[in-house]
Amino acid sequence: MSERERYPPGVPCWVDTLQPDPRGALDFYGALFEWEFTGPGPGAADPSSQYFIARVRGRDVAGIGSRWNGHPRAMWNTYVRVDSADGAVAAAKRAGGSVLQPPFDVPPAGRAAVLADPAGAPFCVWEARAREGAQLVNEPRTWSMSSLHSSDPESATAFYGAVFGWRPDVFDAGGVQITLWRLPGFVGGEPEQPVPRDVVAVMVPAADRGSSPRWHVDFWVAGADAVADRAAGLGGTVVVPPHDSPGFRRALIADPQGATFWIDELTAGPARR
Repeated sequence: MSERERYPPGVPCWVDTLQPDPRGALDFYGALFEWEFTGPGPGAADPSSQYFIARVRGRDVAGIGSRWNGHPRAMWNTYVRVDSADGAVAAAKRAGGSVLQPPFDVPPAGRAAVLADPAGAPFCVWEARAREGAQLVNEPRTWSMSSLHSSDPESATAFYGAVFGWRPDVFDAGGVQITLWRLPGFVGGEPEQPVPRDVVAVMVPAADRGSSPRWHVDFWVAGADAVADRAAGLGGTVVVPPHDSPGFRRALIADPQGATFWIDELTAGPARR
């Protein structure tokens, strides 16, 4: 399942980071993950900007582009596959969400919109045309999962269930309530992963009630400690040092322009069904 050609509606399908200096980001991520790049092509919301596609083994894994006017600080963004970007906007508004960027075309790749859930966490929706999304996932140097850090899990559960059909599966992990969002009928991930294969995203409590809710992205790596050291050597910051969590050894990294992301080293086999 590492190679993907299609994404059903309701499944996160793509991640990208928009940066003040995209070419500086290419240097950092290219050295960190040994990514190769194609481009530049025009940016999504601003045709005068630049957008690059990161590749592993010749397959698309993520995007790096110019930050456009109105876009917040450098950050990683998660895109959820939908049949219709306009329809997803309408559903999000009915469920209490807000529209940060109305639907716009990205010829010939697809059509997108930028939304926020009721607590304010931004995310994107993607109506695919020529580009479905990431072609390689769930292996070292590629994206594996996106996680919502929210101080209002009840409203988030209701919102994402209404918009995408996600079902919550809540469990206790050392006193912390973790929500696995499952999409019935979906089969993704890898057989050896420690969560069910219909899991499409994860929700964890925000670090504190005052922190802004946001989506994080996770990249699988072969050795979390070595990758964290490499990130620091390339000018990044190790925000949360490598540590063990159920099924993974992980760390939170900030790139030189401030975009944060998690790295995960798989350490356990199947545990939940």
